Amino acid sequence: MHDEPPQGLDRGLTHYGDSEFARFLRRSFALSMGHTREALARPVIGIAHPGGEFNNCHRHFPELIQAVKRGVLAAGGLPMEFPSISLGEPFLHPTSMMFRNLMSMDVEEMIRAQPMDAVVLVGGCDKTVPAQLMGALSAGCPAIQLVGGPMMTGRHRGERLGACTDCRRHWGRYRAGAIDAGEIGAIEGNLATTAGTCAVMGTASTMACVAEALGMMLPHTAAIPAVHADRLRAAEASGAQAVRLARDGLRPDAIVTGKAVDNALRVLLAISGSTNAVLHLTAIAGRLGLPVDAARLNRLSEETPVLVDLKPTGSHYMEDLYAAGGVQAILRELRELLHLDCLTVTGRTVGELLDAQHDAWVDRAVIRPRAQPLKPEGGLLALSGSLAPHGALIKRAAADEALFEHTGRAVVFDTLEDMAERLDAEDLDVRPDDVLVLRNAGPLAAAMPEAGYIPIPAKLARQGVRDMVRISDARMSGTAYGTVVLHVSPEAAAGGPLALVRNGDPIRLSVARRTIDLLVDEAELERRRAGWTPARPMAQRGYQWLYQRHVMQAEHGCDFDFLRASARPDDAGDGRQGDPA
Repeated sequence: MHDEPPQGLDRGLTHYGDSEFARFLRRSFALSMGHTREALARPVIGIAHPGGEFNNCHRHFPELIQAVKRGVLAAGGLPMEFPSISLGEPFLHPTSMMFRNLMSMDVEEMIRAQPMDAVVLVGGCDKTVPAQLMGALSAGCPAIQLVGGPMMTGRHRGERLGACTDCRRHWGRYRAGAIDAGEIGAIEGNLATTAGTCAVMGTASTMACVAEALGMMLPHTAAIPAVHADRLRAAEASGAQAVRLARDGLRPDAIVTGKAVDNALRVLLAISGSTNAVLHLTAIAGRLGLPVDAARLNRLSEETPVLVDLKPTGSHYMEDLYAAGGVQAILRELRELLHLDCLTVTGRTVGELLDAQHDAWVDRAVIRPRAQPLKPEGGLLALSGSLAPHGALIKRAAADEALFEHTGRAVVFDTLEDMAERLDAEDLDVRPDDVLVLRNAGPLAAAMPEAGYIPIPAKLARQGVRDMVRISDARMSGTAYGTVVLHVSPEAAAGGPLALVRNGDPIRLSVARRTIDLLVDEAELERRRAGWTPARPMAQRGYQWLYQRHVMQAEHGCDFDFLRASARPDDAGDGRQGDPA
């Protein structure tokens, strides 16, 4: 009896030098909150709550968390809500990406420090879900992810609007002079009209789909709109499942394996999801020592077609994906490519879950059959070459195929401020076939903002130019589109070749060869390298000091070097069903 590990409130007793006193004091204070002794004997289920009024995506979380608590209580557990950092994408300076790792540390340490047998991770806005999964995997406690769900679309003059792809499209029209200030103001008021995350396949929706594909979320729950009653039912079911996870001792590292990461990558490619998801999935897998490398991504991309017709690369919205069959319908289409023996938080395998859906309906206008895809290859592709020795990324499903094989002269912006100052200047020396280059916007220099979607220079936009090749060491929003090469590594501030590019240098993009090259001879580059010095200012204190000294480059998910696990054997197999566990 005494050899059994402690459970519930007996976990991780506070150090007072007397464990029995610590137990007595903890129970006394718990009773002061109105709990009964019977309730205190139940499994404790933590509920991570990243709410706050600086996060519009999460404004419905109080109701959602009450539903989680109902599920926990009905299943015989004791729910204990606790706060964590909240990352509201448009409300953080300089960018929410800077604080993802901080939130992951907050979640990990609070799971580890507080007495809980399992945890429900309630998240939504872009960096929140990856931060929660990173923290939970490092903590090792049984965990289940619940997302807040996407917004419903708004309306403007008979047109459906959804943040934030339609934000960018109409803002581009405004910059080009096609609509006036009154019109853009009216659109502003109709882009985001309900609680929830962006209504398109942006980063938040992509990470929700990835979490379900990983097996860390209940099936059928990634795409439920935030204001739908099914979202509350999903919350209740997630709370109940957390109690079962606690009793069964099913930990995240039994679910998130190399095979599960492969499954998640296939779904990411099939939905033509956000480029940010590659960074986040790399960081999540890295917490367990699992690799996500460029060769693996490209191999899967060659085999995995785009099946989902959703903005920003298609025409529908997340509410349509839910009505069409959601992530489980996508998994059914990909069945022959999946590892069906992967375990999920339900306790059943992917294959067992799909076997139970043999008669499920699918809306083929939204989710295409694998034999008739939107595009024959996946939405994302890793690049390498002399401009990006450690890699870069392009969302080819959102790019102009006419620019897939393109050579143009570089138009260089040294910083975000330089771009803001000169991009729309009438005397900017730029042509439609040029290559726009933004540098010093990577993880070290600027915490990797979503600035890689470099706007078309105003004078070209007025001429009707809608796309150009754009290259940077920054990220771009999952709601964005265009022929944009991102996550160039090493970044300019770390001395990568991007730091050596000068105006007029020829740059060649080849999607066919998976390359991005600076066509300048090595002797000239060596001369430039000899005269280069890093210009980034180093913080002297606080979290920014920690961040700048420990953040890794894009190919490692921009995680902190001291948080990644040592590599473990890759259990991914060859990407087909039936591989032995």
